[in-house]
Amino acid sequence: MKIVVGGEKKEVADGITLSGLIELENVETPQYVTVSVNEEFIDAGSFDTHKLSEGDEVEFLYFMGGGR
Repeated sequence: MKIVVGGEKKEVADGITLSGLIELENVETPQYVTVSVNEEFIDAGSFDTHKLSEGDEVEFLYFMGGGR
């Protein structure tokens, strides 16, 4: 099936979960990533069970600390 990841069209297996996509995309420090699907944030506890659908738009977001 086709989805969009970070603005780029990708072909992935039907029924892939967010955890599977995180692994497939080699996301660095997955324990710190926030994921939105179709502009809705997904709870990290649901990554193993949240299945993606044709046409979903996925964004990986990292919040960084710093500054003064």
